[in-house]
Amino acid sequence: MSTARISTEGFGPVVVIGAGLIGGSIGLALRRQGIDVLLEDVDSRSLATAVSMGVGIDAASLVQSGAVPTLVVVAVPPSSAGAVLAEAARRFPAATITDVSSVKAPVLEQARLAGADMERIVGGHPMAGRETAGAASSRADLFDDRMWIITAPDGAQSDRVDKVRELAKLCGAIPIEMAAGDHDAAVALISHVPQILSSALAGQLASAPEGHVVIAGQGLRDMTRIAGSDSELWADILSANSINVQEVLRGLIGSLESLQDDLGRAASIESVREFLNRGGEGKLRIPGKHGIGNLDFAEVMVMIADEPGELARLFGAVGEVDVNLEDVRIEHVLGKPSGLVGLFVNPASEPALIEGLLARGFDVR
Repeated sequence: MSTARISTEGFGPVVVIGAGLIGGSIGLALRRQGIDVLLEDVDSRSLATAVSMGVGIDAASLVQSGAVPTLVVVAVPPSSAGAVLAEAARRFPAATITDVSSVKAPVLEQARLAGADMERIVGGHPMAGRETAGAASSRADLFDDRMWIITAPDGAQSDRVDKVRELAKLCGAIPIEMAAGDHDAAVALISHVPQILSSALAGQLASAPEGHVVIAGQGLRDMTRIAGSDSELWADILSANSINVQEVLRGLIGSLESLQDDLGRAASIESVREFLNRGGEGKLRIPGKHGIGNLDFAEVMVMIADEPGELARLFGAVGEVDVNLEDVRIEHVLGKPSGLVGLFVNPASEPALIEGLLARGFDVR
């Protein structure tokens, strides 16, 4: 996690328009740095929730205080973000204006068509989120060590871009600059279509026999985790990025249709194998720990009781053996008060970890 203190001199106050998960988390991250945050939201309940959580104060007090914001963050759905960016640019004529929409090119174009001062507008997209929505789900550490994509339109002033880059760093994120079109094509592949696939698979469960669903394991849980995301927001996102999403879907559907045909032919086992192998090759391209590539870790499986303190006892034992955990996976055992914990470690550390856990009485599988 990013812990370095960054200079905040001259940075505030910051106005956040939209007190949902992302806007609320930005507010908490900035407050963590001692920066004043002023909140706006068309939903009075969302605003009240965010204020009660300490995300910031109601921006209505801006008039009384006479404070002049240096930065305005628009955290509303893509369909309305362009218009809100343009309006914010008119209301705050000295401030840098940015947004956090997961679609960039259409939003920036909408802002331009609405008459926004594009010299002061810089697009942004923090690559972080949760399956739950709303201000109540906000976290100050949501963006720690996550990428924050910056898409500056033609003509944007360099000091405005620097301001948004500084915002990302103050929120604990790593700023990365991309062209808006490249960003939208990328997120269609790595975020938007995965959401569709998760929802499509989970949708099959809605009418499946109960006896089929009850035997589901961790694999299905992993695949459908994001299916519980905010459907209203995602419908907005997918509509805004429809051209890029359609392009990815065409390739995916073509691949699935070929697989479907191959599965119907007894002599096509090699084609099925190639389909699966290509998936394995693609998975290896996903950045792993610290963004340095997908490393091949060893997994040590340990059965523990589903009781308070057991997981802490296991982690404590791993520390006593002096082995670094690279990742952890937990599977709950159907019908039993226990869980199977997968400990991912450097392969060279696997023998010592197994020996140390067995010596301490753990059930290593």
